[in-house]
Amino acid sequence: MALKLRLARGGSKKRPHYSIVVADSRMPRDGRFIEKLGTYNPLLPKDSEDRVKMNMERVTHWIGQGAKPTDRVSRMLEAAGVLDKKQRNNPKKAEPGAKAKERAEERAAKAAEAEAPAEEAQAE
Repeated sequence: MALKLRLARGGSKKRPHYSIVVADSRMPRDGRFIEKLGTYNPLLPKDSEDRVKMNMERVTHWIGQGAKPTDRVSRMLEAAGVLDKKQRNNPKKAEPGAKAKERAEERAAKAAEAEAPAEEAQAE
């Protein structure tokens, strides 16, 4: 059985509240879980103590049993000092899309055309 430490969503529309749970990876996000390990409330300020609450003793137990944390939960565990920080690298994240690149090329071409007659006028 592949175990995951992940978030299960609760709360109403536009008011999310998450439980940090241990679940079989084949179960749905908000479905059956084995144990609730803590809570995460994204609506609270980032410096609030109540934003993320976890039972660290049980978290380390389940990680020892082979449970793999999801990316979001692993970031919370890294902030708490339970896991080592991973090196993350996504060089394409800040790169503009194809249409934005086309628009930039068109603007550069128009600017080059506008500068060419101005340079000829100065040369004379």
